[in-house]
Amino acid sequence: MKELLQDMIQNQEDFVELRWHNKESRSFYAQNGRIENTSVKKRSGVGVRVLCDGTWGFAFTSETEKASIQNAIANARKSAKSSGSFRKDKIQSLAKGNFAVGNFVGKGIDELKNKTVEEKIDLVLSNQLKTSKHSSLLQSVGVGYSEIFEEKAIVTTDGVDVQYSLVRPEFRISATASKDGNLETGSESIGVTGGWDCLFRDKSATELGESASKTALDLLDSQFPEGGKTTVILSPSIVGLLVHEAIGHTVEADFVLSGSVAKGKIGQKVASPLVTLSDSGNSEFYEGAGGSLPVDDEGILTENTTIIENGILKSYLHNRETAAIFGVKPTGSARAWEYSDQPLIRMRNTYLHPGDSNLEEMIASTQDGYYLEGARNGQADSTGEFMFAAQKAYRIENGKITKLLKGVTVSGLAFDVLNQVDMVSKEFKWDLGSGYCGKGQPAKVDAGGPYVRTKAMLGGVKS
Repeated sequence: MKELLQDMIQNQEDFVELRWHNKESRSFYAQNGRIENTSVKKRSGVGVRVLCDGTWGFAFTSETEKASIQNAIANARKSAKSSGSFRKDKIQSLAKGNFAVGNFVGKGIDELKNKTVEEKIDLVLSNQLKTSKHSSLLQSVGVGYSEIFEEKAIVTTDGVDVQYSLVRPEFRISATASKDGNLETGSESIGVTGGWDCLFRDKSATELGESASKTALDLLDSQFPEGGKTTVILSPSIVGLLVHEAIGHTVEADFVLSGSVAKGKIGQKVASPLVTLSDSGNSEFYEGAGGSLPVDDEGILTENTTIIENGILKSYLHNRETAAIFGVKPTGSARAWEYSDQPLIRMRNTYLHPGDSNLEEMIASTQDGYYLEGARNGQADSTGEFMFAAQKAYRIENGKITKLLKGVTVSGLAFDVLNQVDMVSKEFKWDLGSGYCGKGQPAKVDAGGPYVRTKAMLGGVKS
């Protein structure tokens, strides 16, 4: 496919970018002792961008014949010319970057393709039945498996010439328990870039089911916390949610240009000296992070970008257009969900670097606080203000965990919370690989880090 696209961009008078994308997804879901839902989707086509008269024109086609691609190029050029007169700030140039050339083949593709449909159905059905038997208090258990196979070829008139493939499997399990009219839910989910062995490297499907059901059952007898500002130890999943939602979005250069809290702060202290934060297309520390990809959708190699180094803001996340505006190199952060979508600045794998402490030391040295585990949901805005829900929390008194709590939320201003970090653990985990980031279109991402101790507002019931 790459050779066909190269042929199509010869002798073009403007900047032209062609992106072929073939995506196949499958999913299986079991509940109540039977398969409730299966799905197979296939999407394939070519997205076209033309930079003409200082603005972008975009078009796409689901056909891969020369005539259809030529027509899409013409439509994109026409769109750029017709809208160019309405654009006040013309695009003067696109920054040069580490252009990708060659073929990149991801791990685990053949492994997953060789797994039969029957094996994948058995995975969800057998684990649904097995988990349901853990306790008579379990009212429902749902188990899902999904996978996305992707191939892309990207060429540009200024030198990109690349093709790559990858696969992303995911596994989810949710258990709901009931007692005396009280309902509680425990859930576990994993998602990786890689094969079956990578997906179940840390925990088997059976162990994930045991963990989800135990959480639901334990929460039945738990209490609500008191509210207020307090010391909190955040697990890698909540650290990942914090650095993705409350920091990562504020440093995406298009949001910076719109006035996010990170605007104008390059070179300034924004966090504790213990905090170093990065976003990478690679899976740092160990393989399989769910947002991994070798090349972004502008054909730029996805380098590791240090956003905060020892508390100092060092970089934003850029595509080629914003990199030219800021006078820096693009960071390989332009991503599109489908061939029919235009690339936007997005995160890949966002993480806090590990430190020198460990979780046991952090708990033992905390006289009064909480340990929060299991990111559920939350929200953040361009000011960095956030509120996240934790699946469970443990009360810490005099250096020891004393009881399990539920209904916990944690909130604050992200940079304030990072400035109060006083301990960072050696342990590291990618923990949001089953997540999807929304910004006009989905994106497959991951986030994580070490255990972190800081101060934040805890939501709960007032005493």
